[in-house]
Amino acid sequence: MKQKIINLIRENRISTTEVADVLGKKGQVPGVYPLNEGQFCAGEVAFVYALNNSNWEVHEQLKDMDLRDKIVYVHGINCDRAIFGDLVSKYILLYKKAKAIVVDGWVRDAHTLKKEKYPIWSTGVSPIGCVNVKNEQPIDASLYAELKAKFDGGVMVCDDSGVVFVPKEKLNEEFVEKLNFIEFQEDVWFLCLDTHKMSTYDIVCQKKYLKEDGLLTQGQLEKLSEFSTEK
Repeated sequence: MKQKIINLIRENRISTTEVADVLGKKGQVPGVYPLNEGQFCAGEVAFVYALNNSNWEVHEQLKDMDLRDKIVYVHGINCDRAIFGDLVSKYILLYKKAKAIVVDGWVRDAHTLKKEKYPIWSTGVSPIGCVNVKNEQPIDASLYAELKAKFDGGVMVCDDSGVVFVPKEKLNEEFVEKLNFIEFQEDVWFLCLDTHKMSTYDIVCQKKYLKEDGLLTQGQLEKLSEFSTEK
């Protein structure tokens, strides 16, 4: 089911906006935006953490992880420096074959990351990097378990608007049906706007396309009645 959802999002380039709508206007990873414009990615999440302005544990975790076709999500804990830059990004994307990198924190070497057009989303950039020193105190075990259970194996969708996270428990047939519905609804809305010259008030608020004869086929009307993204 997970791969089916990922393939559906990739093949139809379903935007973060639409995915967030399906989630009830939720799911955004706050403050995380694209480093390079025009990128789009959807994939399973591989969770990695950085701790206390050190990236030692990042290197340690990445070493033995299978990242092929995944989105690497790096969660910074007590980090106010760039977690990594060009070297680690190239390792993840080129050699580990990951689809994208999402960093809840800063990255550095922005000139190279932009030149290479790497698919990276982060909270920003900084020239000041984390140190390469192992933490004397490891991450709190309960915090690690909580974060890993939440993010690892979920799905992220990334585009110019930011990043939306879909938790594992949402990856079901109902989610597929709602994704298909919202794509269809968008088509209907733009048909009403571009072809029938309706106002956005009549389309979105009044939903006149459901009431006026001749605008939609019976099949279209039946499909629109199956779901409501505003439940």
